[in-house]
Amino acid sequence: MTKTVSHVVTRPGRKHGHEDVQIPVAEDLSTVPGIRQREADVSFYSRAYPQETQNIEKAADRQWVWSVYSEETLQHRKRHDELNEPLVDAAAVSGDLEPTGTPTGADITEAIRLKARELGFGEAGFTKFDRRYTYTGKKRWVKFEHAICLALEQDYVQTQSLPSMDAEFAHFGTYEMEGALLLDLADYIRSLGYHAQIHSPNDNSAPYIPMFVAAGLGQLGANGQLLSPHFGSRARIAMITTDAPVTYDEPIDYGIHQFCQVCQVCVNRCPGRALLAEKVWWRGVEKNKLIYERCRPVMARYDGCAVCMKVCPIQRFGMPAVMEHYVATGEVLGKGTHLLEGYTFLERGYFGPGELPQFDRQFFEIPHGRNEEWLFQQFKEKLMNEGLPPEEEIIGFAKQVRNILVKGNSTIGDE
Repeated sequence: MTKTVSHVVTRPGRKHGHEDVQIPVAEDLSTVPGIRQREADVSFYSRAYPQETQNIEKAADRQWVWSVYSEETLQHRKRHDELNEPLVDAAAVSGDLEPTGTPTGADITEAIRLKARELGFGEAGFTKFDRRYTYTGKKRWVKFEHAICLALEQDYVQTQSLPSMDAEFAHFGTYEMEGALLLDLADYIRSLGYHAQIHSPNDNSAPYIPMFVAAGLGQLGANGQLLSPHFGSRARIAMITTDAPVTYDEPIDYGIHQFCQVCQVCVNRCPGRALLAEKVWWRGVEKNKLIYERCRPVMARYDGCAVCMKVCPIQRFGMPAVMEHYVATGEVLGKGTHLLEGYTFLERGYFGPGELPQFDRQFFEIPHGRNEEWLFQQFKEKLMNEGLPPEEEIIGFAKQVRNILVKGNSTIGDE
C-alpha cells in the first residue's frame, strides 16, 4: 500500500564526489528530529548518576572474554591491539598539541568537512560536545567545546558474512584505518590554526551516538546502533573536538525512530534475545534497550556475533532504498527473506527466518562489574560455601585486590 510522504531528506552521496541522495520519509514514520528526550532528565541523571565507560564498569567480563575466544580470534585480537596501541596513545595526548598555522577567524566548517570526506570518512557532522554524557574518568581530559562527528564505513562484503572472522577482520581493520585518519584530520585542523583533540573509537570519552544524532548523521536503531543514511550500522564512529570556529548541524528525522518499531527484524533475529521490542525511557531518552548480559556471551564466543548489524535492512540495502520501498509498498525491504535474515553460527549451522540457536542458562553466566568487584564476589561465595579460608588464601586474595588497584582503571577497550 502506497504511503504518503511527510518530508524528503537530502544528504551528500556515500563518498566524496558522489551525487546527493534523497530519502523519502513516510508520514506514519515521521516523529521528531533526532530522538525523543527530556532535557531535564538527561541533565539530572548526568549529575546524580554520572556514567562510566563499560571498559571500567564491566572490566570483569572484558577480561573474561579472552578466556573464551577461539585461538584464531585470540591471535587476531592480540595483533590488533599491537597495531592500535600507538594510535590510541597518540589520540590520548592530541589535545595538548599546539596549532601549527595561523588562525584567520573565519568559519572553517566546510573546509574540515571537505577534508574529512577526501580522507575517506563517509559521514562528517558538527555539534556541541555534550558534557552531560562524558564518562567520569574523562571529565578532566576533554578540552574543547565543538565536536566533529566522523564515521568510517566498514567493508560491505565482509560485513555480510557475519558472524565470521572475515567480518571481524573488517571490524578491527576499520578501527586501525580510522585511528590513522583521525591523526591526519587533526593535523589539518592544527594547520589552520586551531587545537584538535581526538576522541578515539577505542578509548571513548562518552557515548558518541547522542552527538552523532544531534549532528544529523542518523538516528538510534532498535539494535542500539547508529543507523546512518548510506551504511546503517556498518560504520565505526569517533570524534574530534576543537576550538575552531564552526557551525553546528541540526538533528534530522530520517523516520528511523518509528521505522524500527515496524521492522523489528534485529529484535526477532537476535541469537541471545538481547534486544527488546518496546521502547523505554532511559536516562531521559526514549529508546530500545539492550540487555548486555544476554549479548556479551554470544559476542565473545561467536566471532563478535553482530547479527543485529547483519540483518538490519538499513545496513544491507541503504536508507534510500529501504525508505523508497516502504513508501511504495508499506513493507520492510527484505523482511522474512533468507537474503536479509539468514545467518550461520559456526558448528551450530544455518538459521533462516524464524529459526534461532538455543543456549542453556549456564551459557549466559559471566563475571559482573569491575575486576575487584568480581574478585570480592568470588571470595564471598567461597566464604559462604567453605567457611573461613586459610590465612595464606586470605593474603593471596588481598594481593590480588592490591594488584588490580595498583594497575588502575583503563578506559581503553575494544569497541
